[in-house]
Amino acid sequence: MGVSAAETMTDPHQSQVWGLGRVAALEHARRWGGLVDLPGTVDDRIAGRLVAVLGQSAEDQVAIRDRALFARRLSRLPAARSDRTWSPRGTVLITGGTGALGGHVARWLAGAGAEHLVLTSRRGLDAPGAAALKEELEAAGVRVTVAACDVADREALAALLAQHPVDAVVHAAGTAEAGMLAETSLGDFAATVAAKALGALHLHELLGERELDAFVLFSSISGVWGGGGQAAYSAANAFLDGLARHRRDRGLTATAVAWGPWADGGMVADTGDEERLRRRGLTTLRPDRAIAALHGALSGADGTVTVADVDWARFVVPFTVSRPSALLGDLPEVRAALAERRPAGQSAEPSALGEKLATLSEDERRRLLVDTVCAHAAAVLGHSGVTAVEPDLAFRDLGFDSLTAVELRNLLTADTGLTLPATLVFDHPTPEAVARHLGSQLAGGQGPDEVSVFGELDRLEAVIGTAATAEETVRSGVRRRLQELLTLMNAAGEQHTGVADAQRQLQDATVDDIFDLIDQDLENS
Repeated sequence: MGVSAAETMTDPHQSQVWGLGRVAALEHARRWGGLVDLPGTVDDRIAGRLVAVLGQSAEDQVAIRDRALFARRLSRLPAARSDRTWSPRGTVLITGGTGALGGHVARWLAGAGAEHLVLTSRRGLDAPGAAALKEELEAAGVRVTVAACDVADREALAALLAQHPVDAVVHAAGTAEAGMLAETSLGDFAATVAAKALGALHLHELLGERELDAFVLFSSISGVWGGGGQAAYSAANAFLDGLARHRRDRGLTATAVAWGPWADGGMVADTGDEERLRRRGLTTLRPDRAIAALHGALSGADGTVTVADVDWARFVVPFTVSRPSALLGDLPEVRAALAERRPAGQSAEPSALGEKLATLSEDERRRLLVDTVCAHAAAVLGHSGVTAVEPDLAFRDLGFDSLTAVELRNLLTADTGLTLPATLVFDHPTPEAVARHLGSQLAGGQGPDEVSVFGELDRLEAVIGTAATAEETVRSGVRRRLQELLTLMNAAGEQHTGVADAQRQLQDATVDDIFDLIDQDLENS
C-alpha cells in the first residue's frame, strides 16, 4: 500500500486482500485481527513495530514503515479548486456501456463533446435498452458503436481496441453477487472478480503507455470500508483503487471513483432496496449529482475518491455494532454519533429489553422475543408492519439474502447486547428459531460464552452416549479425556480461560474427532 506520494505501489493485486479483509472484519468480527502492510525488507526494527501492532486492538488497518506507523483513515475531500476543466474528445470507450450507469455516462459524454462512443457489454445490441440508447445518442449527433465484448476476455478486448483506438476509457462493467465469505466458493469469487478487476487489468495492459485523456475506473464503497455479503465484490473494487494508484505512480492517467449506490438503475433493483439502504444511512445518488461529481473528480488532482450520500449518524451505529472502526474515526459526524453511544454492550436498548424480559413469564418472554425478531425482520425487508413476517416461515422464503441477514444480525445485536454470528439466520432459519436462540442466550443472566459452552456440552453428551455400550478400555479413554477438559477448566481460575479453551475444542470437534482423541489416548496408555 502507498502511504504517501513518495511511495510507489508496485503490486495492485495485493489490494484485493485488503478489500477481502474489510469484509471479514464485518462478518467475523470476533475472529478478525486486522490488516498489516509491511515494507519489502523486514529487519529487527520493523519486526518490533509489527509486534507492537499485533499487541493492540485500536487500529486494524496499519502500514508499517521504517520511519513510522501509518493507520488508514477516511477523510473529507475539500471542494475542488482546479483551473482545469476536463472535457472529452475523440473516441471514448465505456465498458458496461449499455447498463444503467454506463448509459448515464454516455449521455453526459455525448453532450460534453465526445465524437465517438464505443459501448461494450456481454450482449451488445441484444442487451435490454441498448438499441434505444444507441438511437438516442446518435440523435444527439454522436457516432455510436455498440459491441458485444466481455472485457474479461483479453483477446476479444484487444481486437476491439485495435479496431477502435480510444482517447479515453470509462470502465463501468461489473457484477455483484452477494454471498457470505464462508460460503463463497473459489469459482463464485473468480466470476465476480473477472468482470471488474480482470477487465480493468486487461485495459491497463493492452493500452500500455498510451497517452489517454482519462482512464476512469468505477469502483465501490464496498472496497473502501467493506460490505457484509460482498467479499468478492469488495476485493475486486479494492483492486481498482490500487490499480489507479499504480498507474499514477507510473505517470499514467487514472481516476478511481468509489461510488455509493446510484438511483435509477445500477445495482439498486427497486424502491424496496432504496428504502433498506436509506435505513442503513445510505441515500442513493441522483444520476445528475453523480455525473457532476465524476466531472469534478476528472478535473481535480486526486486519483482515488469516494462519492456517496451517507447519513453518518445513522450509518455508523450498525456498522460498528460488532466491531469498532478506526477508519471512520476522523469524520466529525461519526465522532458525534459515537459519543452519544454508551460503552460497548451497555446501550440503553439491551438493558431495557433485559429488564423487561426479567419481569415476564416464560410464555410472555417468548412472545416478546418473537415479536422483536419479526419486527426487525419486517423493517429490514421494508414491510410496514410486523404482521408481514410469519414467525415459522423460513428467512429464505421471506426474501432474506446475505446482506439482509447481516443487517438483521446487527439490529438484534444492538437490541440485545449479545455477540451474534453473521450466519445467525442460516443457523436458526426462522424468526421463531432465532427467538428461541436469543432466549437461551439471555436466560438466567448467562453470557454468550456460558450458553455456548453449555450447548456444546449438550452436544458432547449426546455423542459420548454412544460409548456407553463400548468396551471398558473405550469408556476409560472417554473418562480420561473428559477429566482432562475438566482439569483444564478448573486450572483457569477466575480468568475463565479454561472455559474458552474447552469451548474451542468442543466447538470444532466432530464425532470422528472425539473418537480419534480417544484412540490416541488408548494408544498412549
